Amino acid sequence: MLGLIIFKRSLCVLLLSLLAQGVGAVTFVADIDQSKWAVEASRFSCRLQQEIPSFGVASFFHEAGERAVFHLKPTQSNGLSGNVRLVAEASPWQPGTAPKVIGNIALKPNDKQIAVAADETGEMLVSLYRGMSPTFTITQWLGSAETVRVALSAANFQRSYDEFMACVEELLPVNYRQVARTAVLFPPAQWRLSDSTKERLELIALYMKTDPQVKSVYVDGHSDNAGRRLLNRDLSKQRAEEVTRFLIAQGIDEKAITTRYHGERYPVVANNSAANRARNRRVTIRLSRD
Repeated sequence: MLGLIIFKRSLCVLLLSLLAQGVGAVTFVADIDQSKWAVEASRFSCRLQQEIPSFGVASFFHEAGERAVFHLKPTQSNGLSGNVRLVAEASPWQPGTAPKVIGNIALKPNDKQIAVAADETGEMLVSLYRGMSPTFTITQWLGSAETVRVALSAANFQRSYDEFMACVEELLPVNYRQVARTAVLFPPAQWRLSDSTKERLELIALYMKTDPQVKSVYVDGHSDNAGRRLLNRDLSKQRAEEVTRFLIAQGIDEKAITTRYHGERYPVVANNSAANRARNRRVTIRLSRD
């Protein structure tokens, strides 16, 4: 009898605890018939997103040359504050499936959205593919102490995920930021292109041929201050022209290329050590969308 009384008392405490957790908690999630995943695809980026009714938009974004990241953007973006807990929970059709903690996010005062890093984004995609529901629990919402839960629905996810991954497979290996300004280096008194330089120039040419916004490219040759000034000027000219010839061979229109050479006039660092002189023996390649 005593054991039964203790059991009933413990059960009451547990129920009261669960009720207390639910008080004031608001959950935003798309119902099964509302759950739609949309894909935006290009050679430059891929996006997979779901609208969450009455809350905002959940978006996976994979840019060329980067890893996928996730953003949860509420319609009322000034209402975010506090800490966020991210857990992959079982969907309604997965009774008995244990939840999995993905991580915690500390919101900053001016954050307009919840940003999830690449590793955790990968875990979210895997959990959705397995039918689970990544759920954000936000401790403060719109200036109140009310707890808010925002869940992504896995309903109708797999087909859109396959489309998203097909887009990822076709992404360029680099994005504009990664090739907009490039410097390739040369050994002393040399102007031939190394294998690594050729690989870099191939990426630049590939990007230029894919992005119609890139209208021109500026190629500038430089040298260190070792040796005679006129010889250094000629050497910088050879280096710039070699880069230009390679870009043309990759299919870049010669009219789009401006080739210049400056000798030792514009060092990026003082020529007072071997390491610094190595940095000054360079050709810079700058893309322009003008």
